[in-house]
Amino acid sequence: MDMRKEAERRVDAKIEFQENLYKYLIVNLIIAIVSIYFLQSFWLLFFVMFFWGIGVLEKFFKAYSFHDLAGHDYREKMINNEISKMGD
Repeated sequence: MDMRKEAERRVDAKIEFQENLYKYLIVNLIIAIVSIYFLQSFWLLFFVMFFWGIGVLEKFFKAYSFHDLAGHDYREKMINNEISKMGD
């Protein structure tokens, strides 16, 4: 894969994660305020935080190098790593 395209893909993933995190924080703040003033209960807040939080974590792992473990070129990277170790 072209290095520029790979860099663009990684940057896009990081931007997507950051945007999703900001939305997550803002929406959960609004739900917390509504829960305190109108519902006197936090079940809705915890429900949203838990399930949306799973999605935010998934985007975090994709954006910050954990996706490399599942990449199609992971095997090739391991082979190159082993070859460089053998040369030392």
